Amino acid sequence: MVRAVTPQPTALTLHQASRLLEVGFDDGAVFRIPFELLRVYSPSAEVQGHGPGQEVLQTGKREVAITGIEPVGHYAVQPTFSDGHDSGIYSWDYLYRLGSQQQDYWQRYLQRLAEAGADRDAPMAAPGPAGGSCGHHGH
Repeated sequence: MVRAVTPQPTALTLHQASRLLEVGFDDGAVFRIPFELLRVYSPSAEVQGHGPGQEVLQTGKREVAITGIEPVGHYAVQPTFSDGHDSGIYSWDYLYRLGSQQQDYWQRYLQRLAEAGADRDAPMAAPGPAGGSCGHHGH
């Protein structure tokens, strides 16, 4: 099956008061993606890790804002978040997926928080010793 061409954005609007990124695509879809969701699913290595199972659970991001957003070529944007995170490059394909599957992403995030015994508003835990993070902490 040939993969369809990713819809291209026609409008990108930051709504600071409601903390939403509104993205309109040329197929008619319009998504309003919460800044928090964008931040906790940042495609950066800092959040995603360098392989399966290395994802870093993000907490304390409910009030995060986007302080700037820059285009990356003709395929992506790179937001700067109020917590200083700025290494995630969000392709149009990834933004479309986040927008169209928002409920699934939220459920997965809430599930991961529950499994970790964490809270959306908890401050981020400090990283463990270099190379010592295996994900098993004998609870």
